[in-house]
Amino acid sequence: MRLDDPWYDALASGWGELDGAGGFAPAGPPGPVDPRRGHSAADIYLEVQRGEAFQEVRRRYRRFVVPASLAFLTWYLVYVVAAITAPGLMARPVAGVVNVAMVAGLGQFLTTFLLTGAYARHARLRRDRAALELRWETQEMTRGAER
Repeated sequence: MRLDDPWYDALASGWGELDGAGGFAPAGPPGPVDPRRGHSAADIYLEVQRGEAFQEVRRRYRRFVVPASLAFLTWYLVYVVAAITAPGLMARPVAGVVNVAMVAGLGQFLTTFLLTGAYARHARLRRDRAALELRWETQEMTRGAER
């Protein structure tokens, strides 16, 4: 990787910043936490991540995404395998010049849109409110750590 790469944000990565003496500042975690300030933001985020509310949001996410991804991947692989192993079946006309392969291919697009809608609905009904509450709690906790 070149250091003059315009798409690489060296300052955001923590290195590439000058230390004031002309050398590069060491990249690493900041120094020890000031005991008067309480916990750092990193400590707060780790605490939230280990909390039951965050784990429940992650469980709800995985409960939808894993089966949906496996179902869609299976459907896609069945389409590909059928196209390779059963070209006669895929070439069978359904209506005019439209054959089974075209219908299954359009079904892939339809499935993608339906799955996207189902994911958005699931997120809205089962995760968004809990995730927003976690976000607000975390923001309040980090505000307290900055004081």
